[in-house]
Amino acid sequence: MPNDQTTIDPAEIEKFQAMAAEWWDPNGKFKPLHMLNPCRLDYITGQIASEFERDLAAERPFEGLRLLDIGCGGGLLAEPMTRLGAEVVGADAAERNIPVARLHAEEQGLGIDYRHTTAEALAADGEVFDVVLNMEVVEHVSDPQAYLKACHDLLKPGGLMVCSTLNRNPKSYLFAIIGAEHVMRWLPKGTHEWKKFITPDELFDLLRNAGLDPVDKKGMVFNPVTWSWGLSVRDLSVNYVTASIRPGAET
Repeated sequence: MPNDQTTIDPAEIEKFQAMAAEWWDPNGKFKPLHMLNPCRLDYITGQIASEFERDLAAERPFEGLRLLDIGCGGGLLAEPMTRLGAEVVGADAAERNIPVARLHAEEQGLGIDYRHTTAEALAADGEVFDVVLNMEVVEHVSDPQAYLKACHDLLKPGGLMVCSTLNRNPKSYLFAIIGAEHVMRWLPKGTHEWKKFITPDELFDLLRNAGLDPVDKKGMVFNPVTWSWGLSVRDLSVNYVTASIRPGAET
């Protein structure tokens, strides 16, 4: 993976390397992502449909759109995006994730371009996309500002980035660290570092400094009664997701 300049954190990558084979086990170490995925997809598809004026009732509404899933893992987002018609590149800095993702896509009969690479390397190669999915990655990189600038460079003018992360406050420490890692044991201990969490205001500042225009934000809230996740306009206290646009229109 040619990459002289990168914001990857080797210690963070090693965490996910160790869990690579479990990506598609809904009851394994990635159970929280499997539970969260319908909520993430609801937000992502809605934002793409709105920005590019696509009808989600169509068979392949995202036909003609080129999409990058950064930190694609085993392909939990790349596969449904492909089924919706997008041309998908899945990128991950954890090398062991890529063969897992490729094998599962092949088993599903899906053609997805999976690559062991980084946002910086793709930007340096001049790759551009209509949509960049940047889900639960920014809190794991060593330099969020430089990383988001690379994400900006990967977008076509008028392109959309969807970015999710974790808020930094006492509640997020209680729920995401103590609850998810120590009590529920949904994630291995040490998966997240609370000090790397980013508040919505901080993320919007980072996005603007990277040259992007934030246009939306919503919370992703877990309901212990229904044992499911939903989107919230008001509650961004733990997990939240944002949409931003690279200004300008293609000529």
